[in-house]
Amino acid sequence: MAMNRLLRAGLKAVSYAELSVRKHYKLYRRVTNLFHKHYLRPFYKIWDHQIPVGEHNIPVRIFSPKITGEFPVLLFFHGGGWVTGNIDSYDRVCTNLARHTGCTVVSVDYRLAPEHHFPAAVEDCYLAAREVFAHPELLNTTKEQITLIGDSAGGNLVAAVCLIAKERGEFTPQRQILLYPATYNDHTEASPFPSVRENGKDYFLTSQRVQDYMDLYMGSPKDRESPYFAPLLAEDLRGQPRALIITAEYDPLRDEGEAYAAKLQKFGNDVTLYRMEDALHGFISLRATAAHVKKAYGYINKFLKEAREQ
Repeated sequence: MAMNRLLRAGLKAVSYAELSVRKHYKLYRRVTNLFHKHYLRPFYKIWDHQIPVGEHNIPVRIFSPKITGEFPVLLFFHGGGWVTGNIDSYDRVCTNLARHTGCTVVSVDYRLAPEHHFPAAVEDCYLAAREVFAHPELLNTTKEQITLIGDSAGGNLVAAVCLIAKERGEFTPQRQILLYPATYNDHTEASPFPSVRENGKDYFLTSQRVQDYMDLYMGSPKDRESPYFAPLLAEDLRGQPRALIITAEYDPLRDEGEAYAAKLQKFGNDVTLYRMEDALHGFISLRATAAHVKKAYGYINKFLKEAREQ
């Protein structure tokens, strides 16, 4: 489907007018929180919790159905380039996700860069996941009903946590859902992926912004070579959880997300891939009635239903 000319012109103007993330990341955080603040949480009860890990606590927000019963759990890692976003700015996303999937959603407020460089975010998400898998009864569920899910940088963190879980053997996720994930380490003109050049300037999320985010996230250049920083670099992807990967047509990250799906399949994993036509990066943050969001919920529900039936 061709994008509306007027919309494309507007996106192009916004993309060229953006401020440097590296210089103004605190402003990006404030704007993100302002525009995504959410007050209405129908049908769900919400409470905040702290997971103690060593010298700090990891805040989580739990979105649980008001009715009693056993519900699947979606352990959610938010996007924002590892630099912006938090459980408040993703409150609406998680409320809608819980409502439209019938799941309990646990949103993780991991530490952000540049105050906390890689691998702080990965370790926080891993430790939060380990705690949830260690005590599923606290959420009135079972280990088999827990699915890891994240968008953009959150999708990157889901993939990385699954890689670490396989290596450390402390818990075993059964499913992962990656929404337009960042999986590679190069978003310059030298990138092997055409989407970086085709979609890297005129569609709101620019390739330059992705580069800025990664520069703020890494502690040193060698971090970029870690598969926990860029999961597509993993040499061995055997034994990974069943995966649902949804990419967006007009997204600089589109091709690397699809390349990760292909590599997972190459190593014998069960992977379902959808490309959301005419969609931009970050579409899951739109209102729940938006066409792309409704379609994504449909894909997610189908994936979860098929997993339960197997």
